[in-house]
Amino acid sequence: MSYHVQQVNWHNSNKILRALREKVFVCEYHIPQNVEFDTLDSLAKHIILTNENDAVIATGRLSDDGLMSRVAVLASHRNQQVYHLVFSYLVEIAKQQGIKQVSFNCILQETERFLNAGFTAQGHVFMEAGIPRLRLSCPVSNFNPEPFTLVH
Repeated sequence: MSYHVQQVNWHNSNKILRALREKVFVCEYHIPQNVEFDTLDSLAKHIILTNENDAVIATGRLSDDGLMSRVAVLASHRNQQVYHLVFSYLVEIAKQQGIKQVSFNCILQETERFLNAGFTAQGHVFMEAGIPRLRLSCPVSNFNPEPFTLVH
């Protein structure tokens, strides 16, 4: 299957971004809407991934501090190729912006596989949407998209 990734901004694409994230995070994962959509949306760099039929099947965002978040992929397209494309593109945007290190808020029970893949823990465990998380980071030069799946 072929995919196309493009960078979009919140102002012009928020209806598309909202629809996909609501379907994945609000409906499927029961994340409250007031948690899902935050002030970072208008500030972050967003991407969308479309399939060969031009249907939007994934999105993600990158904040100015290198935080990758709100990676939502439709259930029927959750595969390593899609996650690889989303995270690799977010890291490319980070490189273009001069960001040296990227991070994400990892679900606590998944931290070990990321630590084994070269990520380092930043700070302490915290709660987001009732889920314990730990921020993990790595230099963009060492980024490996292989361990990634869903990232809120």
